[in-house]
Amino acid sequence: MDPFSQLSQLQQNLQAMTKTVAGLENDMLEVLKENTELKVENQLLREKISKLDANKEPAENKSQAGLKSLRNIYDSGYHICNMYYGSHRESGEDCMFCLDILDNFVNHGQKNRG
Repeated sequence: MDPFSQLSQLQQNLQAMTKTVAGLENDMLEVLKENTELKVENQLLREKISKLDANKEPAENKSQAGLKSLRNIYDSGYHICNMYYGSHRESGEDCMFCLDILDNFVNHGQKNRG
């Protein structure tokens, strides 16, 4: 096989690998999104179970638990905003939509207290 044919074959192999890697990346993003959705659903179900098991708690404690859950999800590197919900955030990258939700949640809770 001449060098040009070898180079052509190598280029075709690289293109095929690039497509495979892109497909795997998309699959991984879908799995991460599904995993996040399941974590959120699991957390919500746990909260519902604890509500059924415990006596009625003041609304303030419920709000704080919800805020803590949202903060944990966001701090784990996932979006909580409706624009990109469940998508993985790049490390060190903040999302203004997510932060707005967290800020409004905190400010809303403070208004109810005062």
